[in-house]
Amino acid sequence: MGAIQGVPAYALAWLAGVALQLQQGALWSSELVLAVGVVAALLWMAGRIRKLPARYLATAAACCLLGFASTSWRAQWRLDDALPAQLEGQDLVLTGVVAALPQVNLSGVRFLFEVESATRLDQGSVVQVPVPVQVPGLISLGWYRGFDADTIFTAPTQDIRAGQRWRLTARLRQPHGSLNPHGFDLELWLFEQGIRAGGSVRATAASPPQKLADNAGHPIEQARQSVRDAIERHVSNRTAAGVLAALAIGDQAAIEREDWDIFRATGVAHLMSISGLHVTMFAWLAGAVVGWFWRQSTRLILLAPVPLAARWGGLMLAFLYALLAGWGVPAQRTVWMIGVVVLLRSMGARWPQPVVLLAAGWVVCLLDPWAMLQAGFWLSFFAVALLISSEPVLHERAGTNVSHDPYLAAPPSTWRQRAGAVFKDTLRTQAIATVGLAPLSMVFFQQVSIVGFIANLVAIPLVTLFVTPLALAGVFLPWLWWAGAALVQGLMSFLGLLAAMPWAVWSAAAAPAWAGLLGLLGGALLVMPLPWRLRWLGLPLMLPLLMPPVQRPPLGEYEAVAVDIGQGTAVLVRTREHLLLYDTGPMYSAESDAGQRVLLPLLRARGESKIDLLMLSHRDADHVGGAASVMAQIKVGALSTSLEPGHRLLVGSTPHTPCAAGQSWVWDGVRFDVLHPLAQDTGTLIKANALSCTLRVQGVSAHSSLLLTGDIEAAQEAALLQRQLDGALPTLQSKVVLAPHHGSRTSSTGAFLDAVAPHTALVQAAYRSRYGHPAPDVVQRYVDRGITVVRTDRCGAWTGRSDSFNDARCERETQRRYWHHQAAPAQP
Repeated sequence: MGAIQGVPAYALAWLAGVALQLQQGALWSSELVLAVGVVAALLWMAGRIRKLPARYLATAAACCLLGFASTSWRAQWRLDDALPAQLEGQDLVLTGVVAALPQVNLSGVRFLFEVESATRLDQGSVVQVPVPVQVPGLISLGWYRGFDADTIFTAPTQDIRAGQRWRLTARLRQPHGSLNPHGFDLELWLFEQGIRAGGSVRATAASPPQKLADNAGHPIEQARQSVRDAIERHVSNRTAAGVLAALAIGDQAAIEREDWDIFRATGVAHLMSISGLHVTMFAWLAGAVVGWFWRQSTRLILLAPVPLAARWGGLMLAFLYALLAGWGVPAQRTVWMIGVVVLLRSMGARWPQPVVLLAAGWVVCLLDPWAMLQAGFWLSFFAVALLISSEPVLHERAGTNVSHDPYLAAPPSTWRQRAGAVFKDTLRTQAIATVGLAPLSMVFFQQVSIVGFIANLVAIPLVTLFVTPLALAGVFLPWLWWAGAALVQGLMSFLGLLAAMPWAVWSAAAAPAWAGLLGLLGGALLVMPLPWRLRWLGLPLMLPLLMPPVQRPPLGEYEAVAVDIGQGTAVLVRTREHLLLYDTGPMYSAESDAGQRVLLPLLRARGESKIDLLMLSHRDADHVGGAASVMAQIKVGALSTSLEPGHRLLVGSTPHTPCAAGQSWVWDGVRFDVLHPLAQDTGTLIKANALSCTLRVQGVSAHSSLLLTGDIEAAQEAALLQRQLDGALPTLQSKVVLAPHHGSRTSSTGAFLDAVAPHTALVQAAYRSRYGHPAPDVVQRYVDRGITVVRTDRCGAWTGRSDSFNDARCERETQRRYWHHQAAPAQP
C-alpha cells in the first residue's frame, strides 16, 4: 500500500485544478499562469521535505496548481491557432489533405481538411499575386450545392475520400455555434477536437478544385473509408449498414436520425458507438488470442510470461481497434484505463479498484482536459465506480460455515449452474447500471428510458457478443455482414416496439444543482450493498431530480426566449399555464433541422410537455423548417399560420386556424393580439413575407409588451401604422420588438420604429449571415433612436421576463467560457 500513498489525494487535486480552469470565462495572462507554475514547483519541492508536517498538503496543492496551469497553457496554444478575423469571408486557396472520413448527405459533403498551405489573391495590385496567409492547421469544410450565380450547382464531381490531397478555394470563418440554455455546446466540441475554423468550398468555373493525389496521408482514415464503402456495397439495408459501420469503424454519422431517436428512447444509444464496453471486450478477446498463440512457442514463453504477453498484446490490439474506430473520446478513455491496469499489473502492483479508476481518470484528463465537460466521461467512470462499489461484501466470521455463504461457496460446476450464475450476474449488472446511471442521465439529458432495462438485456449481449464481432470479422469475410445485418434488423424491430410505447421515456425539466447531487446520492444508495432500510432512502433523494420544481411566471406576466437558432426565427412565450411557440427556425440540411437540434432539447430542459399554440408566421423555410420535428415529438394543442391550404404541415389532426388581424385571447392574465395579416389575404398567393403573422403580447404592466413581426416589410409596416391611426388595432408601442425580417433593409422603417418605440430590438440571424442580416444602416437606425440592438449571433439565446425586461440575460454572457467565440463588434 505504500506505493499508492497519496495517489488518490494527488489525483483528485490535479482534477480539481483542471475543473477550476474549465470554469474560466477568459484565460489568465501568460505571466500569471507562469507565476502559478512557479508556485506549484515550489510547493512540490516543499512536499519532498520529509520533516515538513504539511508536506502531503503542499504536494496536493502543487498538483492542483499544475493541473490548472498545464490546462491553461494547452488552451492558450489552441486558441493561438486561430483564423484572423480579417480573413473571414475571403476567397482563400488552400492546399491540404482530407484528414478524416467525409460525411456525405443530400446537400453535399463535409470533411476535415488538414491545411498544408494557404494563399489569398492580393486585390490591391494590377496583377493578382498569391499572398501566403496563416490559417488554422485543421478546419472543417463543406462542399455543398451552391447559392451564388457563379457557383457550379452540383455536389463534388469526384468522390472526396480520406487521404486525398486537394487544392481548392474556400471561404472560412471562425468557429461559431448556437448557444442556448442546456443545449449542445458546438464550440466546446470543436475546441476539444482542435478544429479552429470552418467554411465552404467555392467550386467556381474560375477556380475549380483540383485533386493533387489519392494517397497523401492518413492511412488509417483511408482504411476506415475502404471498410465503410465495402459495408455499403454488401449491405443494402441502410439502417443495418449504418449500425455495422458505426460498430466497425466508429462512423456514427452513418446511422440515420430516425434510428438514433429509437436508440435514445430505448436507452441503447451507448451501444451504437465504439464505447468502453466494446473496446474492453475486444481487449479481453484479443488478449486471450495472443495468450493462446504465445503458449504455442517455447521461445516466446522464455521471452516473456504468457499472462504478461496477453495483457500487453490485448492492449496493443485494443489501441489499434480504437484507432480504426476513429479514436473517439470514449475509446480513448477505455484504452487509457486498460493501459493503467496493464501497467500496474506488469509492475506487480495491486492497487484497489477505486484507486485504479481514479488514476485512469487522471490519465484521461491529462491527455484531454476538456473531456471532463463531456457527458460520456462521467457516464463511463460513474458506471464503473457503481459496479465496483456495489460488489457484495465478503464476510468471514469466526465459526461461520463458509459453505452456507452464497458469496464464498464453491463456484458452480454444471453448465446449468454456470448459465444461471451468468444470467443472474447479467441481471444484477444491468439493474445497477439502469438504476445507478438514471440520475446522471437526467442531469445531462433531462430524460431516462423506462424501457432501457429490458432493451439492454437483449441489446447488450446481442450487440457485444454477436453484431460487433460480425461487423469486425466482415472486414476479412464480407459475407458475415449479411448475418450481422439480419441481427440488426431483428433488434430494430424489437426496439421499435419498445420505443413506440407511450411511457417509454421519462422526461423532466433540468434540475437545480442541489437536486442533481441528491439524485446521484440516491442512485448510489439504491445499488450499494447496504441494508434495504438504508437503500430505500435513495428513492426520496431522487424525487427532486425526477420531478424538479419548475418556476413559472406569476399571473399577468410572461417569459420570452428568443432562441439562438441561426438564420431563422423561433421565440418561446411562456405564461403561468400556457406555452406559445412562434416559428420553429430553419432546416439545416435534409437530415437536420432546428426543431430536432435546438428546440426539442430546449423544451425538454424547460420541462415543457405541450405547446398550447404553435404560430408559424409564414411559409419561408427559415421559419417553418423545424416544425415537422417539433410536431412529431411534442403535443401541439393548436396551429395558427398563414400557410396556404394543403400545406404539408397542415395535414394532420392538429386543429388549425389561419392567423388574421383582430384575433385576440387572454392566457393567465396576459393578452395576445394578432395584428396582421388581414383575413382576406390569408392563404392567397401574395408574397410570403407580406403574410407574416404579427403578434403583440401584453402583460399587466404598461411596459411589458412584446411585438413579434415575422418578416413583414415596409409596405406592411405602413399598413399597420395606418390601421393604428384609424383605430382598427391596438397600439403598436412595445417594450421589446423582434426586428422585422431579421434586420433586412426591406423593413424597420423610421416611422414604424417611432410608433413602436421599443427599448430593445431582437435580431435573430446567423453569424456572418449570407444575406447580410442585420444590415448596418438598419442597425444604425435603431441606435440613433436609443434602441438597444440584441443579436442572437452575439448574445446567444435571449431570455427576458415581462416584469423586468431591462434585466434580460444573454446566454453568451451568463455562460461565457474562454473557448466561446466572441464576434468582432463591427459587422463584416
